[in-house]
Amino acid sequence: MAKGAKDNTPSQSSEQDRLLVARALEGDQGAYQELMAKYQGALSRHVQRMVRKQGEVDDLVQECFIKAFSALKSYSTDYAFSTWLYKIATNHTIDFLRKKKLQTMSIDRPIQTKDGEVEYEIPDTSYRPDRHIVEDQRKALIQEAIEQLPEKYHRVIVMRHQQEKSYDEIAAELDLPLGTVKAHIFRARGLLYKYLRDKRHLM
Repeated sequence: MAKGAKDNTPSQSSEQDRLLVARALEGDQGAYQELMAKYQGALSRHVQRMVRKQGEVDDLVQECFIKAFSALKSYSTDYAFSTWLYKIATNHTIDFLRKKKLQTMSIDRPIQTKDGEVEYEIPDTSYRPDRHIVEDQRKALIQEAIEQLPEKYHRVIVMRHQQEKSYDEIAAELDLPLGTVKAHIFRARGLLYKYLRDKRHLM
């Protein structure tokens, strides 16, 4: 190679990713697992820079993988898979933090002014008479999706999201390895996502 010439040869890691993505798109579940195993630790550290609670980090990382694998057809091999994956993780985590901030912002505390305390009121511009009906339908559809899950996935999703148990608590209660619990929850979320995506016209 001439001095100063740019080497456009893909790295061994990038080439490995390209082959794994190709296999995954053909339906090879092992390829998905290999991509997860390769990037799970790095992605966890990346998300942990923005989110401190380990339980939230674990959930966000799994959700990022689900998003990425669901959108895998849109991935272009002109870019590094790791860059694409990190972008999805960053955007998803920012969305999570934004929603969390909106949910936890206090609107009950009075504001102190020179004239005394003033109650902080926000007009409800989002009011819809049928909103509670739509929300009830959405909850019913999510519950329906959970009920459709195979038993081994159903129980971990119920324990994680309805009983709010930690991964360690679920593993101990079911006498399963922690990795198996995480894999089951990941797979269950993927099935839920697919079911709800197919029914989104009803939500």
